[in-house]
Amino acid sequence: MYNSGKIIPGIIIFLAIVLFPFWSNLGKANVKPEPKIDTPVIQQMPVEERKCIEPKEFMKAGHMQMLNDWRDSVIRDGNRVFVSSTGKHYNMSLQNECLRCHSNKKDFCDKCHNYLAVKPYCFDCHIEPKENKS
Repeated sequence: MYNSGKIIPGIIIFLAIVLFPFWSNLGKANVKPEPKIDTPVIQQMPVEERKCIEPKEFMKAGHMQMLNDWRDSVIRDGNRVFVSSTGKHYNMSLQNECLRCHSNKKDFCDKCHNYLAVKPYCFDCHIEPKENKS
């Protein structure tokens, strides 16, 4: 083989460079975060009222779409009442409804958003909740 002394080491170096990210991250998978929902507000609620407006599976997958729908409904149509799948009525408000219970933004919102590398723009308009240092 002509110039095999240069080609074979070149292929080995190329493969080492291309495969380095896989080797360096081997066994270092990020642990999937579980949001902490044990805020003081939730702990003070009666057990039967400690339910989100929709089931956990729906909220994990579709909360951003729901918040976008709420925004459009409130701003464009003036509709401020959301009827959940259980038939209960809620005020369409991130700050006054969602963050009333989920007040631990760092442990609840930020962990998942950072894990998924998404940057929601909620707090471009809404006031970011102040968290206790306790």
